[in-house]
Parts: sequence; C-alpha cells; structure tokens
Amino acid sequence: MKVLVTDPIAEAAVNVLRQSAEVDVELGLAPERLQAVIGGYHALLVRSQTRVTSAVIDAADNLVVIGRVGVGVDNIDIDAATRRGILVLNSPEGNIVSAAEHTIAMLLSLARHIPEADSQLHAGKWNRQLKGIEIRNKTLGIIGLGRVGTEVAQMAKGLRMNVIAYDPMISEARAERLGVCLVDLKALLATSDFVTIHVPLTAATRGLVGRDQLKLMKPTALLVNCARGGIVDEEALYEVLSQGRLAGAAVDVFIQEPAQGNILLKSDKVVATPHLAASTAEAEISAGMDVAEQVVAVLKGYPARSPVNAPMISAEAMSVLGPYLAMGKTIARIAAQLIEGHPSSLTIRYQGDAATVETAPLKVAVLSGLLETITEERVNIVNADIMASRRGLRVAEEKNATCENYSNMLTVELDTTAAKTVVSGASLRGKTYLTRVNDYWLEIEPSASYMLFTEHKDRPGMIGRVGTIIGDASVNISQMQVSLGLQRGGKAMMVLCLDDPLPAECYQRILALPDLYRAPIVKLTR
Repeated sequence: MKVLVTDPIAEAAVNVLRQSAEVDVELGLAPERLQAVIGGYHALLVRSQTRVTSAVIDAADNLVVIGRVGVGVDNIDIDAATRRGILVLNSPEGNIVSAAEHTIAMLLSLARHIPEADSQLHAGKWNRQLKGIEIRNKTLGIIGLGRVGTEVAQMAKGLRMNVIAYDPMISEARAERLGVCLVDLKALLATSDFVTIHVPLTAATRGLVGRDQLKLMKPTALLVNCARGGIVDEEALYEVLSQGRLAGAAVDVFIQEPAQGNILLKSDKVVATPHLAASTAEAEISAGMDVAEQVVAVLKGYPARSPVNAPMISAEAMSVLGPYLAMGKTIARIAAQLIEGHPSSLTIRYQGDAATVETAPLKVAVLSGLLETITEERVNIVNADIMASRRGLRVAEEKNATCENYSNMLTVELDTTAAKTVVSGASLRGKTYLTRVNDYWLEIEPSASYMLFTEHKDRPGMIGRVGTIIGDASVNISQMQVSLGLQRGGKAMMVLCLDDPLPAECYQRILALPDLYRAPIVKLTR
C-alpha cells in the first residue's frame, strides 16, 4: 500500500503510517503534479492547503481513502469522492481546544490592545495610554454552539463572562445544561459586548454577518472570527470599523488566503493572524495521529471512526432509496429555515415503498439537511444519532407502507419551543415535490435557488401585491402556488420560487403589507 502526504503533519503520524505502508511526503504539490501522481497511491493525507478537486479524484485510480488532518473538508470534493467510492475521513475533535483557545486569545488581545502595545514598545514608544476593558461580567455572544462554540462557552464562563448563543438547531435543554441562554441572531448582535463565530461556511452562512447585521452591534463591541472566511462581509466590516461604528475585530480567516493585500489588514482596529486557530503542537499531533490511525485501519479493511461521506449503499437498496435521498435533504433544508423557536424533537415519517427498506440513509439525508448550516461535520450513518443527541434533539421514525394521497411521501416534523413545523415531500416522475407545509397542502417543485413562503389573510389583492413588489425588483418568479386554509376568508399560504435573492428593500416592502403574518425566505442552494 502507498500513502501520499501533501501537507505538513506531525512526524509521529507519519511514523504510524510507515509501520503499515510505503509513505511519500511531498509538500506543496502543484495541482497538475498532484493530478499526475495520485494514480499510484491508495491513501492521501492533506490539511487545508491541498485542493483535492474532482479532477484529482478522477485521476485517482487506486485511491481508497482521503484523510483530512483537521475538521473542515471544504478543500475536498466530497461528492466526487463519494461517486468514486473513496472514503473521506477527518479528525473532528483534534483541534477543538486549540481553536477555542485561539478565539479567547484573540478576544483578550482586542480587549487589552496587546498587539498594538507590543508593536509600539518594540518601536521604542512607551505608551501607557492604551486603555483596555475587562471581560469579566461582559456579555459574549456565540454564533454556532457546536464543538468549538461549546468549548469557547465553557472557557468564557470560567472567565466569568455572561454567555448567550445563536444556534437554530440546538435545544433549549442542551443550552441550559451548558449554562448558555439562546437568543436570535439580531438580539445576540444587539446585546453582546463580544461576538465570536463558530459555524461552517455554507451558502446559508456565507455573508451571515453582513452590513445589516454589523449595524446592529454596539459601537463598543468587538467581533472575533476564527471560523471561516466569507461568513463575515469583509468590506462591510472594514466600513463599520472605519466609521467608528464598531470598536474592533480579530480575524484569523479570510475569503482569499493567503490574505495578502486584504482590506481588513489596512485597519488599525483589526488584530489578524494567518489561519492559526488550529495550529498548536498538541492539535497537530492529536489530529495527525487520529487520521493516520484511521487511514491504516481503512487500508486493512476496518471501519473509520470519523467518516465524512456516507458509506456506499447496495445497488438493490439504491434502486428504491435513490429518489428519496435528495428529497429528504431538500425538505429538511426547507424545514430548518421555516421553524420558529428551538427544536426538541424530530419525527421522520416514511410512507410508501421507502418504508419497506432500510431507512438509515434517509435519516442521514434528513439530518444532513437540518444541520448543514451549523456544523462542519458531515452527517453519516455512523454519527447521525450522536450528532442529534449532542444537540438535544430526540429523533423518532415512523413507517407506513401505504400512503393516502401519493404513492410515496416523506415527512419531517419538528417540535420546537414555539410551534410545530411539518414539511412533506413526494417523489413524482423522479423529481422532488413539496406537498405540505404545516396545515397547507400544495404541489410545487423546489427547483429554484430561493423560495418565499407567505402566510397571509385570504383576501383579494394579496397575491397581486406581492407579485408586483417582486416584479418591480426585477426578480423572476419561476413557479407560484397558493394553498388555502380550512376556512374561506381565513389564512392562506403562497409559495414562490425565485431565481434570484430578494433585495432587502423589496423584502421589507413585502413584510409591511397589511394582513401578512409571516414571510420566511428559504435558500435551497449551498
């Protein structure tokens, strides 16, 4: 067996590999060179620098496993690897403490002007006018209460900070056990003295903290991002810092890396490090050893502890499950963006032929759609129940081989602290159709990038007013459907498929319409 290592990892991890395989360490390979040599290897170990593209994977004739020494796998084409039957694994726990400690270090550096004081003193200037602030009794707002966010919360509580968090996919019971108060994003930004970010970069989180969100923060507040570049709008952040509407920011990650010439580096209110949050001797050894041991196990025919992509499904099962996997993820993605409150339980109902086979892959698809915006860990058959349990989410499954309205239907039901959210879908002619949202029955294909759900009073003119506002914004409506409630003149729901995002001004005009109760927007693309 031959193993290729293309990014720096701990020597102890390389030695573990060498006990069972022939190992080549070639750092900084150009993409063309990696593509040219990968065909001779059975395993590939990378960190964040190497891009494992579909072209590389297509050239990997003998590759069995890709090991990511760390957590994030956005530099690996997971779908291409899965199609080729190549297992991707990572080390989800190896750098949690390092990332959390770096976050706290950045927070303290901001609060006490440590980088600026150090720079001035080295330049021969003795400046005792740099007045910092204490963090004790201050409010820390954590965006994303996953593993790193949880660790940061515990450290902050040890520093006697008040901790609040925004995480739409964690139960209040779980947050209460952590001693953390859950709030919505607007409330977190408006009330926090410090804000730290711990979510993965997805379509839903890209630009999560943009111009409108930054305007909500106190002028004295400080922002720390050690998660992923792109979650914070860099131009908007530079703008509010320059205008004095935010006191400072600490940034470890950037949209483009290496971050040479980045606009944030022009601000003296920004403390910056070059993606070092996971870079400690302990984390390098821990993550490297974890991945090396898993790679050796896989090459010997044993399962991995932390697989990223789901195991291959048999051809027989896939012939039945195939159409439902995408449907499960899609309706769960919709449900995740429609819920109000924090979920406590999830019920997945399978009706029709999907109920006659092993449904574990479908549960994985549903949980993946629910959790994709708040965790970097890919949900798979091995970790689905663990990940749900970790967030205090009880999962139940119900099966019925018969289906009243369609030949098949998959339903996601979420009980939350505010209400119950029910979303159903059916596979019709090989395509996914949304068939139910709460009490409203409909039949619409969620094929656009965005969907607008308006719940409003059933009265003349409402449909036209919404359509006119969207048309005035030059946003195309590719599909539309209206579903009436149980009573004439009561409530109705209109679902619009949109080719482009609604401009903020347009959306505010819709929200201001009389007799409009709710109008959530769902983003379907990652």
